[in-house]
Amino acid sequence: MKIIIGFLLAFFSILLGSPLIALIMGSLLVLVFKFPSDYISKSVTTNLLQVGIILIGLTISASSATEIAFKYFPYISAFVVIIFFVGLFLANLFKVDRSLGILIASGTAICGATAMAAISPLIKAKSKDLFAALTIIFIFNAIAIGIFPLIGAATGMNFEGFGAWASMAVHDTGSVIGTAIAFGGDSVETATILKLSRTIWLIPLIIILGIFYQDKSKPKLPIFILLFIIAIASGTILEFNQDTIFFIDSISKIFLISALFCIGTQITFEAIKEINMKNFLFALSLWIIALVFSYLIINLFI
Repeated sequence: MKIIIGFLLAFFSILLGSPLIALIMGSLLVLVFKFPSDYISKSVTTNLLQVGIILIGLTISASSATEIAFKYFPYISAFVVIIFFVGLFLANLFKVDRSLGILIASGTAICGATAMAAISPLIKAKSKDLFAALTIIFIFNAIAIGIFPLIGAATGMNFEGFGAWASMAVHDTGSVIGTAIAFGGDSVETATILKLSRTIWLIPLIIILGIFYQDKSKPKLPIFILLFIIAIASGTILEFNQDTIFFIDSISKIFLISALFCIGTQITFEAIKEINMKNFLFALSLWIIALVFSYLIINLFI
């Protein structure tokens, strides 16, 4: 019976095409209908998200992607470095656990859950700290998908500007893209390109933390980013017509909405219980600084 309910909720989410509803429906499946939170593995979620991103690549021209990446990368780099160190400063100010502070600072500056999961073994973070950090970021992602499009519309942001803002101010890749989908237009393409550019900063972070914590592992560029680049090149060479691009875009959104539904199923009451007010206020303060700072970058310097 639970499987049928899960299928119906997932189908309903895809049919509506709303990233926020997909996230909420996935959460309801676990929190209300008592579906096992580990029934849908993280690898399934990751694969759905990555396929959706690669398909987006087929709809983007190489010249457009290069122009956007070069235009914004210096600002994204400045954002990542400044927010990371502001995060460390606030962690000390709020007197939160050092490992939790590094996790939240890394997730806010670079790529949310991906960054936190990648550096967690490096800094020997406690499981409860990782669970708390992931849950807090999940809450922020849900808020972002719901309110960012409203802010963008109310302030008259154009599609490119909103996509750039979402790529910096929202934590996880799936939620960045979900936020851009909710806003509409070409913001998805801009958000995807720039979020992946921001994700690349995970490599130097792992190297630096690896040196500091004496870990000899060698970070590699994620394969799906290479596939995304190949998809852009392929789409440019093949020059798809508008009908084909619309079809690819529609299929991509199905994968992305499905991924967001799966992400929603990963929240648990146990993880929520690991959050205390001090840790939450620290993470919230850093996120507010990050979203205001990125908004100012987009509107004052670009």
